[in-house]
Amino acid sequence: MKKKVIIDCDVGVDDALALILAFHSPELDLLGVTGVHGNVSLDKVMKNIEKVLTLLKPPSRPWIARGTDQPLQGKPVHAESFHGEDGLGGAKIQTNEKGEWWEVFAGSADELIVQTARRYPGELTLIAIGPLTNLALALQRDPGGMKKLKEVVIMGGAVRTKGNITPRAEFNFYVDPLAAKQVLDSGLRLTLVPLDATHQVPLNAEIMEERVKPLRNSLSRFVVEATGYESRERHFRGGRKVSYLHDPLAVGAVIDPELVRKEKLSVSVEAKEGEFYGKSYEVPGAETNIEVCLGVEQERFLELFLTRLKGIKP
Repeated sequence: MKKKVIIDCDVGVDDALALILAFHSPELDLLGVTGVHGNVSLDKVMKNIEKVLTLLKPPSRPWIARGTDQPLQGKPVHAESFHGEDGLGGAKIQTNEKGEWWEVFAGSADELIVQTARRYPGELTLIAIGPLTNLALALQRDPGGMKKLKEVVIMGGAVRTKGNITPRAEFNFYVDPLAAKQVLDSGLRLTLVPLDATHQVPLNAEIMEERVKPLRNSLSRFVVEATGYESRERHFRGGRKVSYLHDPLAVGAVIDPELVRKEKLSVSVEAKEGEFYGKSYEVPGAETNIEVCLGVEQERFLELFLTRLKGIKP
């Protein structure tokens, strides 16, 4: 039976790749896509959701809902230097203003999340691949409704490795550490997919040249454009040698939980300003509360991602 899913995202490049994987995976029934501030402003995030859905043309129209444009504390932090000014690396996708590939939800993202959780008690998996502000607001709105979720799978944190926005913190948690702390401390059934795992699944020049570019379809062209891959220099935007599949791995962990090696830990987040702001850390002696992905079946996951990039639904 297909797994019912909502994806909460701040659509930048790897969020878009996660949506491609999700919509091209017959294991999933993607009911909705909600937007949150993060990689770019919320206005750009919502436009990027529409762009990706236009690229994918899903046969069943998912709900899309606008979330919050502000963190619970502090000011928004964006990452245009990595994802490009538009969040999609300048990849060109023309959207249809009629919105024929989605349905617009009249309420907020947190409303859609809790309403869908109550509609499908014990069946809905929420995949959160941006800052966790929408989830924290949903917990405030209807904690009982959130407890009806089957599972929450979160791409965020750096548990036993260094961060990617500061030496201590991963981007999604740094942008709204108070929201991340509230979600991790909520008692919901949580699976965390941190940098410890996502840094094990990079796209590199060899994969781009041998597996992605030869596909010559709209999805492969999007991957090349969005990641800024240059064949002559054999690098990605900004001179990077690899482009990590952070958010797609969170989707992969839902499609096939055996792709990741998990360890049950107690994890929280530092929400006080200072050197450790946004850091995720293990709480010694506390009751373990989160399944944390620390290892990956790298070749199996990359094969899954690349196969679905073909548009094949085995």
